[in-house]
Amino acid sequence: MRSTAGSTTPTGTTTRPEHDGRVRRFSTAERMVHRATGYLMLLCLVSAACLYLGPLAQLVGRRHLMVTVHEWSGISLPLPFLLGLLSPAFRADLRRLNRFAVYDRQWLRAVRRRRTSPEARPAGKFNAGQKLYAGWIAGAVLVMMFTGLLMWFMGLLPVISRTSAIFIHDIVAWAITFVVLGHMRKAFEDPEARLGLRTGYVSRSWAQRYHSRWLKGEQVSDVSERRTVE
Repeated sequence: MRSTAGSTTPTGTTTRPEHDGRVRRFSTAERMVHRATGYLMLLCLVSAACLYLGPLAQLVGRRHLMVTVHEWSGISLPLPFLLGLLSPAFRADLRRLNRFAVYDRQWLRAVRRRRTSPEARPAGKFNAGQKLYAGWIAGAVLVMMFTGLLMWFMGLLPVISRTSAIFIHDIVAWAITFVVLGHMRKAFEDPEARLGLRTGYVSRSWAQRYHSRWLKGEQVSDVSERRTVE
């Protein structure tokens, strides 16, 4: 079955509202991927802090354990993503995140001009800021894994010194820390978005206000599906 214009999923697989006044935003698989990735990222950051910050390292001790936790939580970070690829809903959202629309540029212009009204910041299922964050964090994790492996397996690439790998690893780690803290701050400012990640559902009024292009797309797909069935 063919998809409608502007849709990232086949018409027969659209997510329709299942409760009065609420809209299905995330599938169970998507919520589990986000949760598992968040826990692994938290383990990476906390164990790194216990290794990098002297007072915290002395307080916690068990350096060998912290090194082991840090290494394996880091190397496991891509696993939730890879398992999530088995989910059609997750793959559809990846396509959404990888697609920049005209209204995403409008969203960015509104941010630069400090215009905060939802009308000035139109968004699909994900706004432009979330798309940029997803792309940046994916690239940063790959850099961290690459440099981490160079530190873990010395001699893997002799042309790159261990000192260079450590330097890049530390710089990117600090960048990730600040970006993730900013991501968490934004999440705490939006209880409805957190509810969507916990339960999979958000209120229709919230979706209409902050993600109107997504809600319109779901409604168009739903109407097309009913016409096809009829």
